[in-house]
Parts: sequence; C-alpha cells; structure tokens
Amino acid sequence: MSSLETEHTALLYQKMATEIASGSGQMPFSRYMEMALYEPGMGYYSAGAHKLGIGGDFTTAPELSPLFGAAIVSTLLPVLEALKAKGLPAQILEFGAGTGKLAQSILKRLHDLGFALDRYQIIEISPDLTQRQQKRLGSISAELGLTTECQWLSALPEQFKGVMIANEVIDAIPCDAIVYQDGFWHWQNVCLHEGQLTWQTGAPVPQDLLPEPLRVDSYSEGYVSELHLQANSWLRQIAKQLDMGLFLTFDYGFPESEYYHPQRIEGTLMAHHRHHAIQDPFYLPGLCDITTHVEWSQIARNALDENADDVYLTNQAAYLLDAGIGEIALESADPSNPEVFLPISNALQKLLSEAEMGELFKAFAFSKNLHTLLPGYSLEDLPGLRGRNRL
Repeated sequence: MSSLETEHTALLYQKMATEIASGSGQMPFSRYMEMALYEPGMGYYSAGAHKLGIGGDFTTAPELSPLFGAAIVSTLLPVLEALKAKGLPAQILEFGAGTGKLAQSILKRLHDLGFALDRYQIIEISPDLTQRQQKRLGSISAELGLTTECQWLSALPEQFKGVMIANEVIDAIPCDAIVYQDGFWHWQNVCLHEGQLTWQTGAPVPQDLLPEPLRVDSYSEGYVSELHLQANSWLRQIAKQLDMGLFLTFDYGFPESEYYHPQRIEGTLMAHHRHHAIQDPFYLPGLCDITTHVEWSQIARNALDENADDVYLTNQAAYLLDAGIGEIALESADPSNPEVFLPISNALQKLLSEAEMGELFKAFAFSKNLHTLLPGYSLEDLPGLRGRNRL
C-alpha cells in the first residue's frame, strides 16, 4: 500500500472516530458504510481511484464483454420503439454507469440495429468515473456519428418516461447490520476498541422493521444478517418517478427464502480490494468496496406497492440466453476463427456459467404503464407477490 493510500484511509478513519466519539460511542453500520463509500473526497466512490476492470478492485459484466449490453438491447428496444410511437423521446437513464462501457455497448447495438436513441442520461456520484464516461461516450458518438444527446444528472427526474437501468448498484447502497441474541434481533453498530473499528451490539430492532422471515424464532444465537432500508427506499422512489417504461437491473442476491435461510449464519457483507474478497468490512475504509447481496423479494414488493404492472426475476444466465446473447456472439465473430472467437467464448463462459456470474447474479425488472409486448422470458417464482410476475 502506498503512502498516499495510507494517508487516505487514515484521514477517513479519523473522521469516523471523531463522529463515533461525539455521538454515543457507536454509529449505525449503515452510516459507516455510507462514509466508507461516499464521504466527499474520502469515500471509495467519491475519491479518485481506478476501481473497475483488470487493474481495479472488481470486474463487472459490461467490462467483460460488449455482448452483455448488446443483449440488454433486446429488452430495451421494444420499449424505446413504443415511446417513439407515442411521440415521446426515446431515452435511457443509467444509474452508476461505471466506466461507461455498458452505455457504449448499448449505444453501438442500437446504432447497428438502425435505431436513433434521442437521449442517454447518467446519474453518477463518482467524479473520476464521470470523466471516464464522458470521454468514452464522446468518442463512440464521434466514431458512429450519433445524434444521441448524452447528459449527466445530479438528481432523479420526476415523472420519467423511458428506460431505467442499473448494473451492480443496489449492492452498494448502505445497509444496516443486525444480530440475533437472546431471542431478539439487535442492531450491529460500529465502535472503537483499542483504536480499532469493530462491532458493538446495539438496541433491539423494532419489530415492524423486520422482514417477515425474521419474525419467527428459528435462528441460532449469533446469527447475523442485513436490513436494506435505504435500498428499499431507493427502489420505491425509482418506481414512483417512473411514469411509463421499464426499470432493469442486474446484481447478485437471493429472494428472501434464500437470503434469510437459517444456515446463512454470517450474512452477506463483504469487501473487495484488488480483486480479492475480504470478509472484514473494516479493512482499509475508503480504499475497499463494501457490498451486500440484494434481497430481491422486498425489492419486488416495493415496485408493486408503487403500482408497477409486473415484476420479473431470473438468473443472469437465463436472462442473457433468452435475450439472444448466443446469436449476437455469432453475429460478431466467426466461430471457425479461434483467435477472434476464443476471447468471446471465454467472456460468455464467465457471464453464463453457474460457477461464475450466471446463477448468483440476477436480472430484475418491472414495467409501469407500458401497454406493449416485450420479449418473453422464463421466470423464477417469488412466493407471496401479487401481480402477473412477468414482463
């Protein structure tokens, strides 16, 4: 670790320590995660650092292959065409666009299919990633002669009509940690002990904040998990502001029956640093990504509570295969040319394999006021959800 990195994490640690000391001697884990990831100038996503790709801390699906974004277009295009047919602008809004590779591959695929997208908007909190996105999208627009207007927004538009997409965004929304002790769920807070950040058991969690599976006495002493209050609030806001169109996201996670399974005793929190998974969320604050798996059942309920027409959930492999990623791969390269096709095949393996991203990563979507047919997909059942449960 460089001296600059040491200084960086030390400054953030000191700010955390000051806040803990000025309060009750502890802080909610959600506040710690918020500071570690988003503290201005110090947090993982708000300070300048190379986070994505081979030289970063993790690699996302769009970084692996442009085929990921090209396949997504199979879902987006019918919605965009329906907007055009109504005399509305065909527009996409992406949350947390990373290096811009997903946007680039979507724009190129739409161009190849002869569709003129009116507007591509991005909400991005990282200044350095914003610069990388602007450079990349400026280059692809000039190369292809695109007329698409690219915009960077600071807030969610109201009454949005169009497509909203997010890749690996929900997992980075701060969550609360909880622990089961003496027959009750308690907050797991963050305190200082002998100069180190560590856990401290807090007050009992109010019953009305607990999801249904946690309201039964079937968990072992010391079982830890997470509550996703901020993620659920974020999704509800998205669903409320989507006036007509589609929301599509990809992330790793489970429906509640798996998420809160009695054998998942250590929860799902983890950190990432230089392509290594780290179990200790207090390791190098500000230099590590901190994530938690998504609990999809409540995410879906939030969408339905905000009048979504349908919700859709399946694993990433099933979604991409149904979206035609195999056919698109054959369009892009000749399989008889191993030098060209082998890298494509390797990327497909990572995207689709059950041992890689194919099963753990999920595709989740909901539609709203959208009276048009979309490509048919297979669907995993989400027990207890009303609605038709498919797009």
